Amino acid sequence: MARLPMKRPPPLPALHTFLITAKCCNFTRAAEAMHITQGAVSRQISGLEAHLGYRLFNRQARGLSLTAQGRELLPRIEQVFSLIEEAVDQVNARPRALQIKAPTCISRWLLPRLMQWQKERPDVPVQLTTTSAHTVDFRREDFDAAVVFGAYPGDTSHVQHLFDEQLTPVCSPSLASGNPLSRLADLERHMLLHPTLDERDWTLWLKAARAKPGNIEQGQHFDTMDLAMTVASQGSGVAIGDWSLIGEDLSAGRLVMPFELKVRTGAAYYFVHPRGASVHSPLLDLLDWLSLQAAERRIG
Repeated sequence: MARLPMKRPPPLPALHTFLITAKCCNFTRAAEAMHITQGAVSRQISGLEAHLGYRLFNRQARGLSLTAQGRELLPRIEQVFSLIEEAVDQVNARPRALQIKAPTCISRWLLPRLMQWQKERPDVPVQLTTTSAHTVDFRREDFDAAVVFGAYPGDTSHVQHLFDEQLTPVCSPSLASGNPLSRLADLERHMLLHPTLDERDWTLWLKAARAKPGNIEQGQHFDTMDLAMTVASQGSGVAIGDWSLIGEDLSAGRLVMPFELKVRTGAAYYFVHPRGASVHSPLLDLLDWLSLQAAERRIG
């Protein structure tokens, strides 16, 4: 069976011109309302009538009047444009999500707090992009703000300090009790878990602790701190982690600190947004809220 060709829908601008003209039944007033010429209105109406195959207006000496088909079509066209306006209004009323970039190493601390933020402020949605990069370039990256890690990034951004990196060994409670870690020498009996592909974090902490275990190069390496902490919580070894980021794990008892020493590395986490850019109050609200969350951890 042959398929009938699909008829093209009438052009939307012409339907809008019909709607305006039908309300005033006058080409001149319709042209004034639409800020176009009377001739343009007349041509659009004539083109629409040709497309539909019937007249919409009776042309009379005293003006225009709708034909029977025009009167039938008018309320339906009004409904169509009302739906379009409603859809546009709904989209415009929806708040734009703040675009935030952050390194994966802070996700263990940041994600639970952003989830809490969304519960408290559903009117300010946040879309988080995590990356292995520790910096941001607002000239090339389309983010409203970012959390960065490392040295003070005071060149092109407004900067809010969150907290410093503080390294300390952590392990599961079962590992700590089953094979005690009361002395630094006890580390020799355990697998050391590295949150990076090198040994710099463990090396820095052990140097501050004045310890030199021989198994530092025999440990397991991970791409992220989050993976190292997860493996440590399962009792597979002793990880070196950032105390500032694992507060929930310590409070919940998933991890314990066998030693009290915390070593500052000189690096820190900062919340930044472009300097000189228009800063909306929702972003400042989020900045203030995250700053309070970070302050609680620093005090704790």
